[in-house]
Amino acid sequence: MARRKEKRTERSKIDATPPWEMRVRPELEPTTGPYDEHDAPADEVNRVDLGALKIPVVPGLDVRLEVDEQQRVIAATLAGTDGTMQLGVFAAPRNEGIWDEVRDEIAESLSSQRGNPSVTKGPFGSEVAGKVRDERNNPVSVRFMGVDGPRWFLRAMIAGPAAVEAAKARPYEDVFRKIIVVRGNEPLPVREAVPLKLPSGVELPTPEA
Repeated sequence: MARRKEKRTERSKIDATPPWEMRVRPELEPTTGPYDEHDAPADEVNRVDLGALKIPVVPGLDVRLEVDEQQRVIAATLAGTDGTMQLGVFAAPRNEGIWDEVRDEIAESLSSQRGNPSVTKGPFGSEVAGKVRDERNNPVSVRFMGVDGPRWFLRAMIAGPAAVEAAKARPYEDVFRKIIVVRGNEPLPVREAVPLKLPSGVELPTPEA
C-alpha cells in the first residue's frame, strides 16, 4: 500500500522512535484518503475537529466520543442504524508501517476468541474480518481496516451489519476515506494513542461526586 505523502520540514524529523532518519526519501504521489494534513484536499467537506482527527459529518451517522477516567478523549465512534465504526489514531515510525503487524495480532486475538478471522482485500488494502461477543455474549460481525501514514497509524473497526454488507458499509467507508489526520510534532512511543480533543464549544458533563 502506498504511504501517505508528507512535506519534509526540519520539524518533521521528529519521530516516534529515534534515532531520526536523515536520508531524504523520494516524495510519494498524493493518495485518495485517508489524508495526512499535508496532502489533504481543499474541499468543502464539513468535518468535526478532534485535533488529531478531522472526521466528516454526514447525515445518519452520529459522532460519539469516548473518554477515560481523566475525562480525556481517547476514541471516536460513528453510530448509525447499520452499525458503528470506532476510530483511533496511533503513533508510528516515520519510515515503516505497523498495520501488517497489528493486523496479525488482531487476527490472532479473534482466533483465540473463536471469532473465525479472515484476511481479505478491501478498498484500503488488507483487512481483518471476524466476530466478537457483545455484552450479552451474542456474536457480532466486525471488520478492521488500517492505514499507515507519516508517523501515524489509523485504525477503524466496523461492527454490525455494515461489517458484512457492502451497501451498508459504503457510508462508513466514505467517511474513513475523507478523514484528515493531524499527527503533530509531539514525540510519542510507537502505538500510543495520539491525543484527541473536544470540538470547540463542546464540554463534557462534570462527573458526579
